Amino acid sequence: MKSVQLAHGSGGQAMQQLIASLFMQAFANPWLAEQEDQARLDLAQLTAQGDRLAFSTDSYVIDPLFFPGGDIGKLAVCGTANDVAVSGALPRYLSCGFILEEGLEMATLERVVSSMARTAQAAEIAIVTGDTKVVPRGAADKLFINTAGIGAIPADIRWGAQQIAPGDVLLVSGTLGDHGATILNLPRTAGSGRRAGQRLCGADAAYSDAARCSRHQSATRCDPRRSERGGS
Repeated sequence: MKSVQLAHGSGGQAMQQLIASLFMQAFANPWLAEQEDQARLDLAQLTAQGDRLAFSTDSYVIDPLFFPGGDIGKLAVCGTANDVAVSGALPRYLSCGFILEEGLEMATLERVVSSMARTAQAAEIAIVTGDTKVVPRGAADKLFINTAGIGAIPADIRWGAQQIAPGDVLLVSGTLGDHGATILNLPRTAGSGRRAGQRLCGADAAYSDAARCSRHQSATRCDPRRSERGGS
């Protein structure tokens, strides 16, 4: 089929074919291969990396789906991975939920899923469980994605807002204003550009070098934030 149909979200044969031919192939890993209703994760692997888990979720409802610096698929991986990473954790596993509008071009969905797969692989993150729903035309704007992520926080890292104090030094990992400038420019360069939920994906690159470097420092106070925090 060239477009998404209601049957693709009904739990029947069409849905199983979509899962097998697209999601299972793009996100291929041992957890998905088990084809269970949940991912069964090895606690020993996580506890070897830290003594606590960081857990975050975010939903992505942007228009246009593809924009300067990325697309909704890349953003859905980067954004949630960074939400986990700024706790000091190493993002390892994601869930992924799709809400698809009836009539969405299958080529568009394939492009988004491929982008998610490439981004997750580059960040050494596994997309281990998911869900797909299809709503009638007009009930959603093409494609919405929710991702949730987890990672282990090393025992010697205690980052958080309660740690900061007057006089602390603010370290900025990139130029300020890129995200806002991109949003403001989208209506002129990419069509309708609605929505305040758009982010510059370049600012959400899988987890930032700054966060990784900070894990190896002995600073007693640290409260990382993504530079475009407060979006979708």
